[in-house]
Formats: sequence, C-alpha cells, structure tokens
Amino acid sequence: MSDQISVTRTVAASPQQLFALLSTPARHQEIDGADMLRGVDGASEIGGVGDEFVMNMHNGQLGDYQMKNTVTAFETDRVIGWAPAMHPIDLKKDQIGDVRAEGHTYTWHLEPEGDGTKVTQVYDWSGVQDQDFRGFFPMLSEDQLADSIDRAGRAASA
Repeated sequence: MSDQISVTRTVAASPQQLFALLSTPARHQEIDGADMLRGVDGASEIGGVGDEFVMNMHNGQLGDYQMKNTVTAFETDRVIGWAPAMHPIDLKKDQIGDVRAEGHTYTWHLEPEGDGTKVTQVYDWSGVQDQDFRGFFPMLSEDQLADSIDRAGRAASA
C-alpha cells in the first residue's frame, strides 16, 4: 500500500484565487472535506516555508484538540503545503498514549488549465516515524480530498 493519496480535479477558479484562499488559514474551514476544522489561532496569512499556524480541531474520538501546521512548500500561485502535528505534541496522551501525531503533509499543486485550474492535492504520510501513529493512516479518504478541492474551487471563485 502506498503512503500517500493524490487527487486531481479541475476547478473554475484561477491559480491566484486558489492560492489566496489556501494561504489564508482562517479560510481553511471553507475547504474542510472532513468537517474537523473549527477555526485558526495565529497567522492570518502564510508568507513562506517555515511559517506556522494552529488549527482548532474536533472529531468524535478525540473531542477538541489543536494541530500546529508548519508550511513545507510555498511557491506563489503554484504550490503550497503544510505538515500538521498535535499541539502540544503530548496533548491527548491520556487518550492516545505516547503516540507522536506528526509526520504527514498536505500539499496543493496548482496549474492553469483553460479558464480554471488543475488542482492536485497530495496527502502524504511517508514521513510518519511513530509506528503506532502510522496505524491511523489514511485518516482521510480520496473522496474527502476530492471534496476539499471542489470546495476550494467554489470558495475561491465566490
């Protein structure tokens, strides 16, 4: 089994519109195909590799928690990506033990195509070192990633 899922869709928004959306963490809730995001703390806009933003999250098993995202890829209007990690790393130790919830990435590739953009989202967990955490992957489905792309296209062009 591969350590990543890659989904490509073409949307009616321009690369510039999509990049503006993706580089604004406060708008990520609009594109959440998994319905786990509850908001953002900190950075209002991503400016480059190494920037960080903290997302407020919720799911049925863990309840409320936070993920700190570190920007791993940034090329204006072309590529943007981040690596989430539990924040703080031992936040849910009472529920998940010593699992280190880190090492996966989400990367968006944007290519002009006709009047829109060919969007490829890559969800990659090959960097997960904690074998117990690795057992949780994939946490998102191909359909959820495709839904995120579709949502991004609608939100960016609105």
